[in-house]
Amino acid sequence: MLESVKTLDMGKDVQVWYVEDHTLPMIAMTAALPAGSAYDPRKKPGLAAFTADLLNEGAGNLNSQAYQSALSNKAIRLSMTPTRDYLVISLVTLKENAKEAFHLLGLALTKPRFEAEAIARIRAQILASLQQDDEDPQDVASKAFMVSFFGDHPYAHPINGTPASVAHINRTDIKTFAQSHWVRNGLKISVSGDASPDDLKMLIGSAFGQLPAKWAPPLPAVTHMGTPGTHVIPMPIPQPNAVMGLPGVLRSDRDFIPAYVANYILGGGGFSSRLMQEVREKRGLTYGISSSLDTLRKAGILAVQVATRAGAMRQTIDVTRATMKDFAENGATEKELADAKTYITGSFPLAFDSNTGISGQLNSFQRVGLNIDYIQKRNALINAVTLDDIKRVAKRLYNPAKMTITIGGSLQGPSVRTKPLPAGKPPAPAQPPPKPAPPKTATPTSKPPLSATTAAKPKEQTRVPAAAAPGGNPR
Repeated sequence: MLESVKTLDMGKDVQVWYVEDHTLPMIAMTAALPAGSAYDPRKKPGLAAFTADLLNEGAGNLNSQAYQSALSNKAIRLSMTPTRDYLVISLVTLKENAKEAFHLLGLALTKPRFEAEAIARIRAQILASLQQDDEDPQDVASKAFMVSFFGDHPYAHPINGTPASVAHINRTDIKTFAQSHWVRNGLKISVSGDASPDDLKMLIGSAFGQLPAKWAPPLPAVTHMGTPGTHVIPMPIPQPNAVMGLPGVLRSDRDFIPAYVANYILGGGGFSSRLMQEVREKRGLTYGISSSLDTLRKAGILAVQVATRAGAMRQTIDVTRATMKDFAENGATEKELADAKTYITGSFPLAFDSNTGISGQLNSFQRVGLNIDYIQKRNALINAVTLDDIKRVAKRLYNPAKMTITIGGSLQGPSVRTKPLPAGKPPAPAQPPPKPAPPKTATPTSKPPLSATTAAKPKEQTRVPAAAAPGGNPR
């Protein structure tokens, strides 16, 4: 399957990758438009996400109810995920309903209704979601981190905006944004399933062929990355959350692959990672700590996320810093590198175990500018990483003195004697009572990487089987 990815010519400014697979009579497509939150006007953050949430709220001669009935009656799954750089659209359909599915998507992109009733309803949902975010210490810490890390850059503001900005977004703002950013130039499309190249040309043309052939405005360069120090957002909770971050690397950087492997060893490898061993297993300070190497179009972030009990946050940060410092100075062991390579290369095919997985993963590669042959080269690149490479990138990237740290909760609290936690699968940490999800919102089973933590959850149709989320950070 990984050897069968091909390109489809839909014009010089549209990139299409596809896998033809007739095993099942279904088609999965993931598309990315240059319509992420980084394009929000300075005074109206949240506009991109608001506009995305209205994509399936009526188009052409179909009002919201009629449009969604047309989807559900044909078991068509359409979801929209606004990210910081892109609006990611996922479409899953049976082959027999493909013409209708792609036609409905095209209708939504080119003839959206943006009716007053739908705008008011979506606004209420977003405001309710923002209120929930303000009560979640991880969301609070993540949002504060992006502000501290990126300063005045649009990457800093929450993808869903703020209550004040969302309250003032109007129909004219929404219509103007769609006309400027739902465009054909720069479109990235990946498809997997039961369709020939000729079928795909017809379907993709039906969905995207009528979009205006123009470019979205360019994103500004990132000039500020990090505000070293600890920044606390007080919350009266028993389990504070922290985000600790450093500048990372762009996906195009020659050190990205060694940095990816290094991150697995430091904090991306679950129970085998150093941070889990030092912070959880040896000291019992948390049930889980992880690090991620997140990539945006204009910046990269190395982020560590952790929750601990009140009174243990300072020690948790100290241990994290010490672990990072040791890794930067001494690099990895031969066993750590070998184990990391085994897992990273062995798990790679699992991302392509379904049509939705294939289309989502391929699109994540497209969004960061990788070539189509990366899929064949990737595991060889991982296996070529040496201990010297790990030590070089660790020294380059892991400087704990320069970390930006944000805490939702408190840095200090009543001291409690620590003891190691039991080995094995960690029990779920204490959490506040569950909050009802806003209507038409998919609830994720785990927290996403930092670059997506403030994003709107994928808006999708109900009454159809769930499918894989449309891409994440490329592996």
